Amino acid sequence: MASPRRKRTGADPAAPVLHLTRFLPYRLSVLSNTVSHTVAKLYEKRFGITIPEWRVIAVLGGGETLSAGEIAQRTAMDKVQVSRAISRMLDSALILRESGATDRRKAQLTLTPKALAIYTEIVPLALAYERELTGALTEEEMAQLDGLLAKLQAQADALAARPAAQAPDADADAGGPPTRSP
Repeated sequence: MASPRRKRTGADPAAPVLHLTRFLPYRLSVLSNTVSHTVAKLYEKRFGITIPEWRVIAVLGGGETLSAGEIAQRTAMDKVQVSRAISRMLDSALILRESGATDRRKAQLTLTPKALAIYTEIVPLALAYERELTGALTEEEMAQLDGLLAKLQAQADALAARPAAQAPDADADAGGPPTRSP
């Protein structure tokens, strides 16, 4: 027997309601988590690495040498997640850490041959999953999605860089739809 919907108690009936299933940040987060956890099934048991560790491998897999801060920036992971992943990866001999040439406090990280072998095995699996996932879209829809994601990322970056004092006033926008650019 389905439980009846509960009424909002103690809330101002005129206050806006957040419908999570239609709230874009929530939907993007759920989609991202679903995709990440599905792809993680491809490598977690087989290689014993976590999602943050895979992200580090994926970023360094192109042959770059980066600092932990640069990895955090490129993966949008917080520094604590990156630090924990790096620590586990050092213990597992998946990455090498060398002091920076100009700043000895800024360690440079690179993949070991062991991690490169993992990267080489996972990439085809990840790309096959991506093809399967995006197979639900036409080429035109895929191009539109790519453009829309780029626009949303640029807007999110701009909003993230905005000082907190310039954040929108929730009371001024209450109840109205999000503003749209032309």
